[in-house]
Amino acid sequence: MNPVTTLSAMNPITEDDIANYLANTPDFFERHASMLAQVQLTSPHGNRAVSLQERQAEMLREKIKALEQRIIEMVRHGTENVVTADRLQRWTLALLTMREPRAMPRQIVDDLQTLFLVPQVALRVWDCDEAYRDEPYAQEVSEDLKVLASSLASPYCGVNSGAEPVNWFADPRAAVSVAMIALRVEPQAPAFGLLVLASPDAQRFHADMGTDFLERIAQLASAALSRLWA
Repeated sequence: MNPVTTLSAMNPITEDDIANYLANTPDFFERHASMLAQVQLTSPHGNRAVSLQERQAEMLREKIKALEQRIIEMVRHGTENVVTADRLQRWTLALLTMREPRAMPRQIVDDLQTLFLVPQVALRVWDCDEAYRDEPYAQEVSEDLKVLASSLASPYCGVNSGAEPVNWFADPRAAVSVAMIALRVEPQAPAFGLLVLASPDAQRFHADMGTDFLERIAQLASAALSRLWA
């Protein structure tokens, strides 16, 4: 009996053995080039059999399509970033040129709604100058809320959990997702106010979203509102 046949019978050749052999014998298909033309594979777009060359072409087209989609997404995000930067600049200019501190909070709320298309925006500040204590934005808030605001090292984004600030909106039931942004004069200072954004879209403000833009808004709004303590 052929010893090779006996060995093969005792240790049958597996697919891994074949794959390892081909991987370690790069000149195999050079010696057996005709085999490549005979290889038939199942197309991912149906049950029909296709040649190896055709299957490779399909894979290449899929890769190109995926790359094109990534480029489209990059262009879209780039365009959105340009639009957002332009709106932010317009808002910054409006804050710099505003002369009446009393109207500043209302202006911030209106601008965020109109420029950044936020359905509902609310704002509260506390312990401001006596001259502004009767304004709607300076109405009393609970001590628990002040502690919560000061604890926010970064904006909170997520579903509406029924927190106190939701009641500041004209339509609390339409606040499905919210962003709560602490207002403070310095990064580690206690909060002197809270800016709250809301949307009926559950994905508008979510826990996994980036908050860089919201933090920029917090910095600009905090600087503008500092005039209420002058």
